[in-house]
Amino acid sequence: QARLVESGGGLVQPGGSLRLSCAVSGFTLDYYSIGWFRQAPGKEREGVSCISSSDGSTYYADSVKGRFTISRDNAKNTVYLQMNSLKPEDTAIYYCAASSLLLITQCILEAYDYWGQGTQVTVSS
Repeated sequence: QARLVESGGGLVQPGGSLRLSCAVSGFTLDYYSIGWFRQAPGKEREGVSCISSSDGSTYYADSVKGRFTISRDNAKNTVYLQMNSLKPEDTAIYYCAASSLLLITQCILEAYDYWGQGTQVTVSS
């Protein structure tokens, strides 16, 4: 059974950093691409960053380019999202998700088959 578990969220001041982790089980990163999504109160869920299974290529939303970095450790079956220079507008619940598509060029919700339960990120002074 596919399972994704996010961790690493919390409260951080503007300008601070957090690293989110997405531990997967029931499948391997060799055959699934992983995406990070977020949903703020009253807003739709949006794609933040995704990494392809086939070649490790990455995609970032314009709002996080230069600040967030996605990476994966296939041996640990874990995907990370390093978030630097955090802003209050980054406050949201962050979800990781898995897609059976081996090559991802954008983070499109409909392409993802399995979802984690989410982790809260709050950026506030």
